[in-house]
Amino acid sequence: MAQYLVAALYHFVELDDYIALRDPLEAYCAERDVIGTLLLAREGINGTIAGPEAGVREVLAYLRSDPRLASLVHKEAWASVMPFYRLKVKLKKEIVTMGVPELKTAEMVGDYVRPEDWNALIEDPDVVVVDTRNDYEVGVGTFKNAINPETESFTEFPDWVAEQSKEGGVLAGKPRVAMFCTGGIRCEKSTAYMRSQGFDKVYHLQGGILKYLEEIPEENSLWQGDCFVFDERVAVGHGLKQGDYVFCRACRMPLTADERQMPQYEEGVSCAHCIGSFSEEKLSRLRERQKQTRLAQEKNLRHIGAPMDELKAQKRAWQEEQAELSRLAQERARAKSQPS
Repeated sequence: MAQYLVAALYHFVELDDYIALRDPLEAYCAERDVIGTLLLAREGINGTIAGPEAGVREVLAYLRSDPRLASLVHKEAWASVMPFYRLKVKLKKEIVTMGVPELKTAEMVGDYVRPEDWNALIEDPDVVVVDTRNDYEVGVGTFKNAINPETESFTEFPDWVAEQSKEGGVLAGKPRVAMFCTGGIRCEKSTAYMRSQGFDKVYHLQGGILKYLEEIPEENSLWQGDCFVFDERVAVGHGLKQGDYVFCRACRMPLTADERQMPQYEEGVSCAHCIGSFSEEKLSRLRERQKQTRLAQEKNLRHIGAPMDELKAQKRAWQEEQAELSRLAQERARAKSQPS
């Protein structure tokens, strides 16, 4: 039975004080047994968290209490097993790395298209449909007739646009372009980048693939396969139901049931994608890690990740530090107010 609420969120907005936001946010999450990964940058926030429903909803409310994040939108799903191992709140130059930190995404973003209007747009023969995700993600599933840029990293996207904008490329002549990604964040940035390069008619799927799979019935869908997600669910299908993929623990590639039957697959050690890529020393470490993971599972223990009591201890330490800083500030203020 599903017991963990999973919330995927992002918001492009200027956060000049993003460094100062990190510790209080991490402490607030830890106190509520909410784990996952959140990224903070000057351009906004991005991440996915999971935990008890009450805790996750409190964290969302905490974020929206900042007027700059009041309109933050999130997507929900449920998981029967905790999809994360630890809590990480990271500071970044970009909340989704394209390598163009000067891009003003919030100001340049393309036109949103609601899931119920998406099919009509991408079936228009005059529209170029582009999957902005990386190649391994596209391999799990994509929209019918979508172009795969075959990028290994989102940082390769600007070069792909430049190459395909040349004569004979799919973007030559600046056609109408429809773009999509997992949750919408890469689309916001990619459409903003396209507009900065002179493309006027650029559209993206509002809420991303996840929103489409949540709202559009399978019988009316143009989606083929599953959608890769960046947590222990690995991939989801229509209705956001968890698929049959698992991660290769060595290279993090998503594996089908058939791929797990291949002779190159050794649980926790190798798969057909990474066989032969690691030294014997690395393979020995992977086998030992898999052994310890299996033993922990047999004892119903959590092998990977910091336990919540450790995270709460970090929160208490932070609170004590803040109290000490406040006390010192008050003493300095009193000293200044006294006559010399």
